[in-house]
Amino acid sequence: MASSQYVRATPPPPLRPLITEISGYRLHSAPGVHRGLPSPSLTAIIALDETVDVTFDTGHQLSCTALVGGLHSRPAHIPYGELQHGIQLELTPLGARALLGVPAAELAGTGAELADLLGRASAELTERLRPAGTWSERFALLCTVLHRIADPASLPSPELDRVWRRLIESDGHVPIGELAAAVGWSRQHLTARFRREFGPSPKLLARVLRFQAARRRIVTGARTSLADIAADCGYTDQAHFNRDWREFSGMAPSQWIAEELPFVQGAQHLGDAPWVA
Repeated sequence: MASSQYVRATPPPPLRPLITEISGYRLHSAPGVHRGLPSPSLTAIIALDETVDVTFDTGHQLSCTALVGGLHSRPAHIPYGELQHGIQLELTPLGARALLGVPAAELAGTGAELADLLGRASAELTERLRPAGTWSERFALLCTVLHRIADPASLPSPELDRVWRRLIESDGHVPIGELAAAVGWSRQHLTARFRREFGPSPKLLARVLRFQAARRRIVTGARTSLADIAADCGYTDQAHFNRDWREFSGMAPSQWIAEELPFVQGAQHLGDAPWVA
């Protein structure tokens, strides 16, 4: 069987407020179903062979060459064959506005074909990326097109930007009441404005961030017990950790480690993605 490739890169500085990470993969394996887990990013996928198929928790299904999934709180199911080959982008809510032309909330819990949001640029990406010979070449092409089509954008208010950043930077450990007080809003007003822009409530996003922090610890090979990881990531006890893990991944932590961890471990990091302005 041919060797597999999984590489990651940091977007060039002009795109970092919009995209947190770029990854490329060419994976050979037995057919199966991958679970796309909740995260603080919108996920765009560009297939470099055939199509990508996704079923969201809402029942919405997509089968296309390029798509984007919004913020969600249940795993998306992605069936795959013997070859998985594509590029994945992690978009920020600002990236949703600048690149897709919509607030993140518009895609919450579901997804859309990139062609419906990017128009001709979506087909251009697929046509130019597929014949490229190396990951560095693909990433450079990708970043060049995205930089060209990005529109000036901002979140609707500095208060929302401040709350989002504090949640991200703290891995969800700042109490919601403290966040509301810091921007001079009531908790109810913050929750309503937050959901209108991003989709999930600030409380739900905080839970997703704690889950993601625990997942990072596991993926990076932390030599400690699940109980210690749970405590370090702000869970009150192991049972609390297990409940959230089941809710967000659809399986127990031990099952996820056995079935999904090999899919996400071992990526080669290429550093900063090259690009041509």
